[in-house]
Amino acid sequence: MTGMNRRGLLRAGAGLAVAGAATGLAAPAVHAQEPVTLRYLGTAVNQSAEIAAKVKQDLGITIEYVPVVTDDVIRRAVTQPNTFDLLDMEYFSVKRVLPSGNLQGIEARRIKLFDKITPVFTRGVTAGGKTLGEQGTAPKKVQFINGRGSKDLATSPTEWMTLIPTTYNADTLGIRPDLIGRPIESWAELLNPQFKGKASILNIPSIGIMDAAMVMEATGQYKYPDKGNMSRAEIDRTMAMLTEAKKAGQFRAFWSDFNESVNLMASGETVIQSMWSPAVTKVRSQGVACTYQPLKEGYRAWASGFGMPRTLDGRKLDAAYEFINWFLSGWAGAFLNRQGYYSAVLETAQANMQPYEWAYWMEGKPAEQDIKAPDGALLEKAGTVRDGGSYEQRMGGVACWNAVMDENTYLIRKWNEFIAA
Repeated sequence: MTGMNRRGLLRAGAGLAVAGAATGLAAPAVHAQEPVTLRYLGTAVNQSAEIAAKVKQDLGITIEYVPVVTDDVIRRAVTQPNTFDLLDMEYFSVKRVLPSGNLQGIEARRIKLFDKITPVFTRGVTAGGKTLGEQGTAPKKVQFINGRGSKDLATSPTEWMTLIPTTYNADTLGIRPDLIGRPIESWAELLNPQFKGKASILNIPSIGIMDAAMVMEATGQYKYPDKGNMSRAEIDRTMAMLTEAKKAGQFRAFWSDFNESVNLMASGETVIQSMWSPAVTKVRSQGVACTYQPLKEGYRAWASGFGMPRTLDGRKLDAAYEFINWFLSGWAGAFLNRQGYYSAVLETAQANMQPYEWAYWMEGKPAEQDIKAPDGALLEKAGTVRDGGSYEQRMGGVACWNAVMDENTYLIRKWNEFIAA
């Protein structure tokens, strides 16, 4: 089972065209026209020279990357929509960008594989029917608007989308099993005094506090109505727990850089910490034991997607749709899956992967052959099983999503006080 049925999802009378085939798109028209360049604004982690080279080869479109940090993605989208042609941003940013009027609705009928987009984004369930946690900014909450220029989110699916998903994943804690020497099953372990001076949390307020909230609930101290949108009192309660742990010497560091998180774990300075999946892989590639540990309370998920600025029109608008359709057609999806991320259209990604690759990355089966990165580097040896198992197990275990809270300004102030404490 893949994606969704458009007729059943979109409101009656939308009159959408039949979706394209799941594999292989029609020869693009862009090649036959004069060259076009798309300025691609986003964080460097989602920008790939390999993808840019492949789309140039296939479509004749030049991708000009504009790499900035997450906050600057939002700032540029709100204040300078004429400085980019394609926006790659996290779903939690939609609520900050949409009210500016600078986000152009994406027309579902122009997305050839719309029907095949995973229902994680449109209905909040996996293809296998597992319901995902909705705390935080679950993509389905911000996926649709009422028209091309609407500044308001739709309460049910429509013909207009805010973003087309690019990458997403289920995040958890990274651990050093060789140095811990016992099973780790709960988020509560992050603040276990046993790991005093050996724990770390990421220094990004909106994400770090959600990791802390997972700990708070796991220890039974408090149950949040929504971990992704706390009241000031809830922020104070959560930060008080973190500050107490910090003063007791629990944390070795507060990292904000990918490589810093890798070095902390690879060196053994930390044995348990907030982590990202590719960072765990990087540690393992150095011959160091590191596990992206499934936890009984579930995962904290994130997702990114393509958006279009309101200023985009004419030839560049057509090219943007061509690029997005190409991105969903399989090559890019397979490229992303091989890095441990998940792609928006699973069916086409599978068609572009070897059966043993798909079995390892997506089905949770032991690798029949060595698993290699897109650049050919060895990631995992034959016989290895992916941490957390299959796609259905990992995404089906999502408890909450990254978010920007209504009280974000207050949170940042309290977080800075915590770091300085």
